[in-house]
Amino acid sequence: MAESNDKTTRRVTGMPKVIVTRHLMPSVEARMAELYDTTLNTGDVPLSRAQLVDAMQNSDVLVPTVTDTIDKEMIAQAGDRLGLIANFGAGTDHIDLNAARDRGIMVTNTPGVFTDDTADLTLSMIIGVPRRVREGVSLVRKGKWTGWAPSRMLGRQLGGKTLGIIGMGRIGQAVAHRARAFGLKIAYHNRHRLPLAIETMLGAEFHEHEDSLIAASDIVSLHCPATERTIGFYDEGRFALMKDGACLINTARGDLVDQEALIAALESGKLSGAGLDVYPDEPNVDARLLAHPNVMTLPHIGSATAEGREASGEKVIANIRFWADGHRPPDQVLDALV
Repeated sequence: MAESNDKTTRRVTGMPKVIVTRHLMPSVEARMAELYDTTLNTGDVPLSRAQLVDAMQNSDVLVPTVTDTIDKEMIAQAGDRLGLIANFGAGTDHIDLNAARDRGIMVTNTPGVFTDDTADLTLSMIIGVPRRVREGVSLVRKGKWTGWAPSRMLGRQLGGKTLGIIGMGRIGQAVAHRARAFGLKIAYHNRHRLPLAIETMLGAEFHEHEDSLIAASDIVSLHCPATERTIGFYDEGRFALMKDGACLINTARGDLVDQEALIAALESGKLSGAGLDVYPDEPNVDARLLAHPNVMTLPHIGSATAEGREASGEKVIANIRFWADGHRPPDQVLDALV
């Protein structure tokens, strides 16, 4: 591989070696195989740490996913030829960006393609938890439903309730846009306040601190990345701030929530329910969450649409092509340059 002094724009001479860590959409894999010397994981068995290091030592481009943790120690063992980590997915908190930068390894992602998909799934839980959908489905499937009654299976109306959104990026804004159609009031916290025009369009009220937002909300939905500041930030103290009977929705990262504190809030009745698509120890889900009648437990499917996964794969291919041609890819993760 020939490379310039600027390792972020190195040009590959010949066909780059690409290793893909998980099974992607067939059309995406077929196109990658046409364009590059590609090793696929058609069995879709997650690579071990040692296998990931081996892939990083024997490729020009690694295509990992959110299930692949790539830390500083692993990056230090990468081969000199590795120049690009072309992540399949928008989140990059599983990759040590600083270590990649120090080794001159570019990191790209696939932003935007899963925004609507994740927002749609989030809204299904914003509706489903207050209306006890999971509990109702269970009653019918177990044959325990005894028929309609005026005082049974009572949930809560959405109209007029406050939805608190923590993290008002693309997905948070998409959730707010959808939630307004159901009569929810929108409040939000974000590191940086949104422009007035966007607040007005979404009818969103800004809270400078998470605590005031949590205390004011009937439903709290998490849409922030997992960072040193946010991991475990939703702890016992913040659950205590919530309104009695409130709901928590998490389609972002499982590590944002102190799971023991969540379970305690559910078992005490402080929370009426929760909607979870992510967990701190995936794919393991705590049995106490599964046992609770009003916890919607989904298998990390926020981005699981055929259209979204196709679009993400196409972005990966475009990023590799730009990089291999010596140009800066459109989806370079800029944090790696800081």
